[in-house]
Parts: sequence; C-alpha cells; structure tokens
Amino acid sequence: MADTGDLKSPAQYRACGFESRSWHQTQGIMENSRREAAFALARYLKTGDFAADLIADGPSRSFVQDLVYTALRRLRTLKKALGLFVQRWPKGELEALLYVGAAQILYMDDVPDFAAVNETVEAAKRCEQRSVPRVVNGVLRNLLRRRDEVERLIASAPLGERESFPDALVGRWTARYGADGAEALAKWHNEPAVTYLARPDGSFTPLERGVRVGDVDGFAEGRFIVQDPATALSVSLLSPKPGEKVLDACAAPGGKTIQIAWRGADTTACEVNPRRRRRLVENLGRTGLGAVRVAASPEDFAGEKFDKVLVDAPCSNTGVLRRRPDARWGWSEEKLASLAALQSSILDTFAPFVAPGGLLVYSTCSNEPEENARQVDAFLSRHGDFALERSEESVPHISGHDGAFAAALRAGG
Repeated sequence: MADTGDLKSPAQYRACGFESRSWHQTQGIMENSRREAAFALARYLKTGDFAADLIADGPSRSFVQDLVYTALRRLRTLKKALGLFVQRWPKGELEALLYVGAAQILYMDDVPDFAAVNETVEAAKRCEQRSVPRVVNGVLRNLLRRRDEVERLIASAPLGERESFPDALVGRWTARYGADGAEALAKWHNEPAVTYLARPDGSFTPLERGVRVGDVDGFAEGRFIVQDPATALSVSLLSPKPGEKVLDACAAPGGKTIQIAWRGADTTACEVNPRRRRRLVENLGRTGLGAVRVAASPEDFAGEKFDKVLVDAPCSNTGVLRRRPDARWGWSEEKLASLAALQSSILDTFAPFVAPGGLLVYSTCSNEPEENARQVDAFLSRHGDFALERSEESVPHISGHDGAFAAALRAGG
C-alpha cells in the first residue's frame, strides 16, 4: 500500500478541516458522505484495520460503505487508471479522495458523473491545502474526458489488474478452476454482497438492498440473524439435535452458535478474544439465547466430553472476499501458511473434547486447499482414532453463495 501519512496527528486532522479529537468524535461531525468515505479509506490505507470498523454508523452509512467497498475492491485497477493523470503519486486523503471519485465514475453506474466529480471536489474543499480541490477536480475531469481510453486500458490488462486482485491469488485460482473459472470467481467477488437473514426454521431470506438490518421487523426481538446460506454447510454436517451436548470452539460473533442452539442442543460457546466474546454475548442476548454457556478458554470445560464439536477456524477469508473486500490486500502465501499452522493447533486442542463415537466438524470460509482438504488429511494423519465421514465445499461462482468448506470427522467408539 502507498504511504498515506500519519493521520493520527492533531495537525493533520486540522489540516483537512478536523479539530484535534477522537476518531469517533471526528466521524460524528462529517457531513459529506464522500468525505466520510475518503477518511475511512485513508485510515485503512494507513493502518490496514478491518474496513467495516472504520465506517461510522448513521443515516449515510450504506452509501459510504458502498463508496469505501467499491474503492477497496477496485483499488489496484483504480491506481492503474489514475496513474495516467498523476505524475507523482499522492498521499493521505488526497490519495483516498481520488480513489473515491474514480470508483464512482468507473464502477458506480447509479451515481451521475456530475455528482461524482462535484461532490468529491466539495469534500476536498475541507482540506486546508488549497491545491487539493483543484487536483481532485482536474484528475477526475480528465478521467471523464478520457474514459474510453481508460476502459480500453483496463480491458486489455491481465486478470489481476483488470479485476483488482493480487497476482498470486489469481494464479492459484487459475490453477484450480482454469482461466475462465478464475475470471468468473474474480468477477463474483467484485459484486456487492447480498445480505441474508437466517431464521430459526432454517430459512435464509435475502434482504432488500439499501434496507438497514436494524429496521427489519423482528430484529430487536432476535427473530433472525445475518448469515449467508453457505454457513449451513457446517451446521448441517454437525446436525445438532435437542439434548445433545455441543461445543462451538471458535464461536464469535455467534452465528453458528445461534443456529446450533436454535436446534435445541445443550450448547457451549468458546471464544478466547475478549472483544469478540462481548459481541458473542450481545448476539446471544438479542436472540434470547443468553442461557448458552460462554467460555473464555478450553480450561473452562477441562475434562468434559461433547457429543459434537464445531471448529469454525480462523482463516484467510478467500471465500468471503465479496463481503471482505479489504481481505484480498492482506492475503499472502506467508499468511496462509501461518493460518494453516494455527488451524492445525486449534484442531489438536479441541479433538480431545469429542466423546467416543462423537463428531468433530471442521469448517472455514476459505477455498484454499491448505486450509481445507489438506488440513483435514493432516489432522487424520495425526489422529488415527478419527475418520472422515463427509466433506462439502461451496465455491462462490458455482454455488452462488459465499465460499465455505466443512468436513465431518467421526471419533472412534
């Protein structure tokens, strides 16, 4: 990523029209949605923090998120296009403003060109440096004038540049799915994600675009949760039944825990991260499942055995890049290897909690073999008392849902 400067300093807050105040206070005074989007994007470029956490709640959140996520999805392509008009690559919010403006022009058809330019320039006027609005205006108007040339440049670029993914990731997809499959998968991940509402009866209903989840009837009463249908793979393989003693080993934010508890199982949810554990407790409370036992460590249930254990392990998120557009820029072979080692350790930690004849379900939201089938094979080589019963995988451009993998492993009796 480009160096975006130290946006934490009070001087730089003031330089772009902000006072020296906290992040959340600063978010609260933003009136222009392009400005909010540029600020969030600049923070992401600097810190690499989870993008969704950088977008303030409020009436304009949906549009701001669209701006930020579109820019993040297309970041590599946008930089290639903007490079035609920028001799020296900018830093900080100027860089972010150019990304936000170009994303609207090239990829957000519902935003008129005049609005994309004018509103982004207005957002730039909050910066103290008088040259920023002029630069933003000039670059975006040049982009409009030469749009046909830019679009031809993008269309002729290799897949990684054209669809904005790391070349290493594109290479892996091409090896597995062929050139056409890799392109289809990349295009799928570049579309805005559909939000699904999961209900206790096992149904998944798509939410109308632009509708806030909190405004849907039944939200406060906990009559549904937000979950993609791909999550049903692991829960279906687990097949929890009333009265069964079930452990969700990596439980936060709680979507699968709730689906398990909805089926009547005696559920224990383990989450070692305190912040994520708080979110788990909140979600259980909202859905009226506050009685689910929440553990902070395997030590909290040491010596116990469970009929069924779900290990929904931390992973590279390559199956949910549509929902996590920033995750593609944090992906690397080294990180993949590190995650695979962590998954292996987690499996070894929780395998002893499976009762004789019980079931261990391992799942990820990845489509990478090292995290899925190869991880299962390695586990079975270390644990001869387990056997693979069944595995399933959702590959997004084939299934039409998030990417996911799940394997059911039966313990010896």
